Amino acid sequence: MTPELTRFGEEMSHLTGVRAIMKDIVETLRAGQGQHFINLSAGNPVILPEIEQLWRDCTQELLASPEYGNVVCRYGTSQGYEPLIEAIKNDFNQRYGLELSDRHILITPGSQALYFLAANAFGGHNATGRMKDIVLPLSPDYTGYGGISLVPEAVRAYRPTIDVDEAAHRFRYRPDFSQLSITDDTGFVLFSRPCNPTGNVLSGEDVQQIASLAAAHNVPVLVDSAYAPPYPALNFTDMEPVFGENILHCMSLSKAGLPGERLGVAIGDPAIINVLECFQTNFCIHSSRYGQAIAARAIASGELARLAEQVIRPYYQDKFAVLAAALDQAMPNDLPWYLHNGEGAIFAWLWFDQLPITDQNLYEQLKQRGVIVVPGNPFFPGLREDWPHTRQCVRLSLTASREDLAEAATRLGALVSEVYQAQPSPVAVPA
Repeated sequence: MTPELTRFGEEMSHLTGVRAIMKDIVETLRAGQGQHFINLSAGNPVILPEIEQLWRDCTQELLASPEYGNVVCRYGTSQGYEPLIEAIKNDFNQRYGLELSDRHILITPGSQALYFLAANAFGGHNATGRMKDIVLPLSPDYTGYGGISLVPEAVRAYRPTIDVDEAAHRFRYRPDFSQLSITDDTGFVLFSRPCNPTGNVLSGEDVQQIASLAAAHNVPVLVDSAYAPPYPALNFTDMEPVFGENILHCMSLSKAGLPGERLGVAIGDPAIINVLECFQTNFCIHSSRYGQAIAARAIASGELARLAEQVIRPYYQDKFAVLAAALDQAMPNDLPWYLHNGEGAIFAWLWFDQLPITDQNLYEQLKQRGVIVVPGNPFFPGLREDWPHTRQCVRLSLTASREDLAEAATRLGALVSEVYQAQPSPVAVPA
């Protein structure tokens, strides 16, 4: 049966970004049975024993509690499980000196669902038919932002400024405020901090400047804090969440070890929270009550924040250091390859300036050598201009073993050397 789809049905029935590439990766892994692939594509967090034990312990507490039946066998409020909201409120008020009430917090079924709610509540065509843009101020950014709106043309991204350290083969993106446009036609602003895929951590000053530009037009700013402190605290450089009247702090517990439970958290102005809560009520009623109940225990006890700092962050920070050292050894020093500064998250981002082939071609050829990465082009959703840089990058996951990361760097270095040597003209250095 092939029922006729609506315009929205057509849009939402197709995979976007990395999700489309993952289909090819799954098929490659299945077809290559018996062949060992070094898989650097994964976004799933590593199951760390201490973190798994935390969730087991919280589950045992829930099972032994008289609250169990009420949690699992009954519906709850759309805003979220009250003890979880209370735990987050108390923790953030104490940790960051805030004055949050219960009405400042909303629990959603994952942060992706939160951005879908926001994209279709504040972005797209308004009541008069006027287009309200969803602004991504620092491209590249999370590939999932490309699929959150039922009106995809509402997503608009801006090219960054690039700081390059040629001698060290490192680089970093910064917002280009001379180009960034936030106006009355902006529905809301969205960016990740730390950033998936690059590991970039926008400075507090940059966040405040973006928020100020948006506040002048009564525009909310959603900060995707899926990798931020206090949990999972996957920042490798000093940073603190930034709060403000028009800032919505958006968390996820996926990288804190609960991706299967789909738990997102929005903290911000009660008026914005109320809109999103109403949208969620119509959309899915509420998030998993079981996940919320064990998360409430982990946060209230302080164990989740402690383990985030003492276990989760050091694990991935060590992996980035291993990969960076391996790349420095394996990559040709005379070629224009650059690793983005490792400031957070669970990925590394590589740029090959003047790459003679596309990132997609590089991905295909690297597969033939038993290494799977993710081509960079899906991480530029909403970018309207043709920019060669979008076809010169790859993302590498830090979830592989230390040995596999080192071996992958060796194979990548050999391939890149061959690719550049095959081009007829000299390689230009970046401007």
